[in-house]
Amino acid sequence: MNRRSFLTGTVAMGGLAAVLGLPATADEGPFEITLSEETWRARLTPAQFAVLREEATERPFSSPLNEEYRSGTFHCAGCDNPLYESATKYDSGTGWPSFWEAIEGRVATKEDWSFFLGTRTEVHCARCGGHQGHIFADGPAPTGMRHCINGVALRFVAA
Repeated sequence: MNRRSFLTGTVAMGGLAAVLGLPATADEGPFEITLSEETWRARLTPAQFAVLREEATERPFSSPLNEEYRSGTFHCAGCDNPLYESATKYDSGTGWPSFWEAIEGRVATKEDWSFFLGTRTEVHCARCGGHQGHIFADGPAPTGMRHCINGVALRFVAA
């Protein structure tokens, strides 16, 4: 994925996101943090690069953050943007860290057409564009949403 396809997809997703109560889509302008592929590769582990920059998915139940329930904040592993508060984390049983809400304004969404059964809502860091995971409408109250996030895309900062 390149920034142009991400930004084009975010425009189309805006109306649906509003109807579903999802986070707003990214602006059409450049991200606050924009680095070359070479710089991202040097900054991230191979697994982080695959998920954050190439939209890969880590194996379920492989992240230690799946079991992290201390008080704190989950940050983007690419740019250190705080994305999720620990108070919104819950055990979805899916094998990935799950949250019912992101910190306001910290994530952006776009429509993901790669899923063979239909479209999904992809979630990215609003600051660097790093792929985090997907959002589904099968989460707990109060939002009913499940942000299913790759643990390798996150860094936990204890309170």
